[in-house]
Order: sequence, then structure tokens, then C-alpha cells
Amino acid sequence: MILAGQVILLVAILGLWQIAISLGWIEAYLYGKPIGIFVTGWEMMRSGTLFRDMGLTAFEAVSGFLIGTISGSVIGLALWLTPTGSAILRPYMIALNGLPKIALGPLIIIWFGIGLGSKVALAALITFIVALIAAQQGAREVDSDLVKLMRSLGASRLRTWRTVIVPGAMPWIVSAFRLNVGFALIGAVVGEYIASNQGLGYMIAYAGTLYDLDAVWVGIAALMVVALLMYGAIDWCERRLIRA
Repeated sequence: MILAGQVILLVAILGLWQIAISLGWIEAYLYGKPIGIFVTGWEMMRSGTLFRDMGLTAFEAVSGFLIGTISGSVIGLALWLTPTGSAILRPYMIALNGLPKIALGPLIIIWFGIGLGSKVALAALITFIVALIAAQQGAREVDSDLVKLMRSLGASRLRTWRTVIVPGAMPWIVSAFRLNVGFALIGAVVGEYIASNQGLGYMIAYAGTLYDLDAVWVGIAALMVVALLMYGAIDWCERRLIRA
């Protein structure tokens, strides 16, 4: 029932969009048109360029997502073991989190080149700080009574971290995983905007310079598909963890 409602909503939006174009309520050269988007998308799929660009952007985003999110989560949790180190690093973490990471794009391109590495690095950097702060905050929010109970039972700080802090911070970490899907795609696409000759970001930017809005919408739709697949993978992993 829910899936049917979602499909009906999408068809209704596209139908109203096409009707508005046909009746002249809105201009196709400003908004594109659904029929043209489908035709352009079909041609790109037949030529293989759409799947090539989707695959490349997905690889960049997923690689950066895994590197940044996993390393950020591990370090954020580990900071609970060193309160002094956590206090020292906190202002730098806040500053880095507040900094628009896109501003670092040119530097990353210079350091890693215009190839695959720079896009992965940018996606990893953006997702790293989000996961780091989420994991650290999640560890801080664990019930202090449980920590006191473990200490009263003679548990070491490391054992308390392993048996109480890590499981207690998992909801925060899972939330960071979900947030980082979008951030990883931002990193990959911005990297392709800055310096690339393939990928969905490059395709959208190039189509925009030609005022080919149908191709722009195809690229946007492809990014949505990649994001949905990544969210689906996270949901699957979360269900497996709950069962375990």
C-alpha cells in the first residue's frame, strides 16, 4: 500500500509537470520536461554513459563514506578513554565541523590530483568529522549510572568502554551513518564539479553549461537512486545488527 502510494505520488507530480509544460504555464527551457527527461535518460542508458557515471560516483561516495565514517566513529569512541585528549581536541573538532568542507576542495585536488583519489578524499573528510562528533557525543551521553555500576564492580575503563560505552553509543553512530550518505555524495559530486571529465557531478555541470536541463534532471535522478541504494544498505546492516 505504501509503495503504491509512493508510485502514484511520483506519477502525479510528473503528470502535472508535463501538463503545465504542454499548456504553457511554465517554460520547458527553464524547468525541463518529463518526456524529454525520459528520452534523454533512455539514450544515456543505451549508450552506457549513465551507468558508467553512476558507477564512478557511487564508488567515490561509498569509498569515502566507509573510510570517513568508520574511522571517525572509531576515533570518536576512543576519545572516551582519554578525557584529556578529548578536551584538547574538542575546539579543533568544533572548528573543523563549522568549516564548509567544500572550501577545502581546491586544496584536496592539489594534494591528491584530479583523479579518483581526490573525490574519495573529499567525501571521506566530510563524513569523518560528522561521525567523529556523533560518536564522541554518543559516548558522553551513555547513562552515567551504568558507568558507575561497572566501576563499582571493579571493571577497568577499557572493559567499561567495550561493554557499556560502545553499545550505548550505537544509536548515535547509526544516525551518523544515515547523515553521511548525503555528505559522501556531496563530497564526490563537488570533487567532480571542480576537476573531472566523468561522473554524475561532471555530467550535471557540463549539461548545465549547455542549458540541457533534461540531462541535468537525469543526473539528479541518478544521484537519488545512488542515495536510495546506500540508505537501503544501511537499513539492511542495521536490521542484521539488531538480530545479532
